[in-house]
Amino acid sequence: MIGTSLPKIDSYAKVTGAAKYADDLTLPRMAHGRILRSPHPHARILRLDIARARAHPGVLDVITAADLPRRYGIMPTTQDEYPFALDTVRYVGEPVAAVVAVDEETAEEALDLIEVVYAPLPTVSTIEEALAREDIRLHDTTKRGNIMKEVHLDFGDVDEGFAQADLVREDTFFFEGTTHAPMEEHSCVADCRPDGKITLWTSTQTPHYVHREVAKVLEIPRSRLRVIVPPVGGGFGGKCEPFAHDFAAALFALRHGRPVKFTLSREEVFYCHRGRHPVKMILKTGVKRDGAITAVHLQTFLDGGAYASYGLATVYYTGALLTVTYKIPRYKFDGMRLYTNKPACGPKRGHGSTQPRYAFECQLDKIAEQLGLDPAAYRKQLAIEPYSTTVNGLRVTSCGLVECVDKVVEASRWRERRGRMPAGTGLGIAISSYVTGAGKAIYWNDMPHSGVIVTIDRGGGVAVLCGSSDIGQGSDTMLAQIVAHELGIALLDIRVYTGDTDLTPVDLGSYSSRVTFMAGNAARAAATKLRALLFEAAAAHLGVPAERLTAADGRIHLADDPATGLAFAEAAQLAEAAHGTLSAVGSYTPPKLGGEFKGAGVGISPAYSYTACVAQVAVDPDTYDLRVEKLWVAHDCGRALNPTLVEGQIEGSAYMGFGEAVLEEQVFRKGLHKIPSLLEYKLPTIYDTPEIVALTVETHDHEGPYGAKEAGEGPLNPIIPAIANAVYDAIRARVDSTPITPDKIARALKERQRPLPAPARPHGAPTPIEVMPL
Repeated sequence: MIGTSLPKIDSYAKVTGAAKYADDLTLPRMAHGRILRSPHPHARILRLDIARARAHPGVLDVITAADLPRRYGIMPTTQDEYPFALDTVRYVGEPVAAVVAVDEETAEEALDLIEVVYAPLPTVSTIEEALAREDIRLHDTTKRGNIMKEVHLDFGDVDEGFAQADLVREDTFFFEGTTHAPMEEHSCVADCRPDGKITLWTSTQTPHYVHREVAKVLEIPRSRLRVIVPPVGGGFGGKCEPFAHDFAAALFALRHGRPVKFTLSREEVFYCHRGRHPVKMILKTGVKRDGAITAVHLQTFLDGGAYASYGLATVYYTGALLTVTYKIPRYKFDGMRLYTNKPACGPKRGHGSTQPRYAFECQLDKIAEQLGLDPAAYRKQLAIEPYSTTVNGLRVTSCGLVECVDKVVEASRWRERRGRMPAGTGLGIAISSYVTGAGKAIYWNDMPHSGVIVTIDRGGGVAVLCGSSDIGQGSDTMLAQIVAHELGIALLDIRVYTGDTDLTPVDLGSYSSRVTFMAGNAARAAATKLRALLFEAAAAHLGVPAERLTAADGRIHLADDPATGLAFAEAAQLAEAAHGTLSAVGSYTPPKLGGEFKGAGVGISPAYSYTACVAQVAVDPDTYDLRVEKLWVAHDCGRALNPTLVEGQIEGSAYMGFGEAVLEEQVFRKGLHKIPSLLEYKLPTIYDTPEIVALTVETHDHEGPYGAKEAGEGPLNPIIPAIANAVYDAIRARVDSTPITPDKIARALKERQRPLPAPARPHGAPTPIEVMPL
């Protein structure tokens, strides 16, 4: 089973329409909920009158902050949000009240009957405003202005490193914010049994954390709440925490003892957001004449929106992972996350590492050009060594970075074609790395990060139970393949049950590319225990040593004599007779990693994946239209447990990175989202998407299940800088912000006609002192 391309086990239900997503669920007497949202980016709520709405025929309840007055948040130390605005709204679209009625139309009518009197307040819309306007504070809890979190880390003497450099380059980059745009809008259904126990079906990536936060806000024991995850139609990080509709649905069900459904519109999904942070980056790098890095200083300024979300981790992530690709002997990182009057930003595929990777890869290309080095060969020269430790204390195990570069260089014919292509066309390269699961849980503790239960029934059927969420990446299939491989049975003999807080052991969720490594190891551990019991019973029955047995094709037999053996179901019955009910638990806890400094828990991972990308682009000389013609992407996934699914993840990541590079932007005007619909938010269609060549590199990580590492997020990160570097190769002008649009290309070409300032500090010149501005 391992290393074999197989269809996803849920693919049949999905392609036939049999899969039941949250919005497909219908229960008897089910009510429907709608949410009233703020029309102001920043305002005091002077009066909230719900009397007319509550009296409207067909309305069953109206829920406000008075009903749910407890703060919540996904991070335990930065909980600054209420399900519904308490006395102040901080972005257009913030939930103010919820109406539950007999149908959606009635609930929508009642929203118009809620009277809200607002007193508008001055707004903070940009990074620059958030830094400058200390007189406008979104939250009273901040120590300085609108700075949600400030980070300053030093590893080695960077001033000494810059003094030793023959070339010091400093550049400023800006990465525009983007959103996830999953196919499925957020949706949930809640019901309450006569005994007072609530069941919440919700489209989420993190049932464990939703379970924790909803129970806390409702002030009920967690044992009285059950969270079930139906099939999820995409998440990409946007469904990693609870939202107002989850709290409102659970509260209504508890109050009235009848079910209710909330399904958001596409515009509301844009307001929920939690997407990619806009980030301004100032990057300074010193190198020797041969290109060896002497020091790096990175400053990041994150536009975090109105609330914390995952921002505490995000600001650390913008600095933590920069060191995992290249040999960097000295490193300084200064980061700030700022509050602004916009929907909260959070994790999006490549959480926090995508923006600085874009900046660093673009700057390395500039350095390579100044030193007369080939960009591909230069990256191989700098590549970090396998089984090494970075300057900031991150442990690197397997590393196929050099092999990834070699694969894309060969496949794209980089050496033969670069510099010899027609005018207006170019090639660019970039590399990246990413975590294979976070080494620390959001709530720090010593408990496992993932658990799996495997049971065998008397007919040979196998059930696999895990708390993870399959959000389309194929994690349920991965669990089934591992158990099938260990027990020697077919996938159709296995049933996988995931994302149910009553029935499944805790898994922390589908984020940080953690499920294959962590849940996979747990599944293998559980299945291995059961295999030992089966082999013991079969060996006693056959009169042979258990060490001579193997399991394959639904039988347990002698490895050197397949005819001598018995059926899997018969072995299960013998084992149950000898040992009782056949059930085993496996769990996974990451090794203790990282340093002792504050923030050392972010960026640590049991393994890192590596990716390289070559992009081919063409720029129209008349319209400045950018066309990405082809992407070659090589990804070190450790081992491809299911090669087709790995290739699908590489292609999906490349598609998403391509969209962020040339089209997507989450932009606002006076606090109002300019494009909150899929008609106007420019996602690439299949007609826009370039040919993608997905290449896998296998390094067999010794801690991953069968050597596997992540494949769901890492392949995105090099796509954007590879395209940016290819644009420069095509037009010899730099665009140092995303997305790379025709108007930016036109401006860059216009700027190219002017005399350029010296981009580097001459050898021996004094290094200016860097000061973080406020």
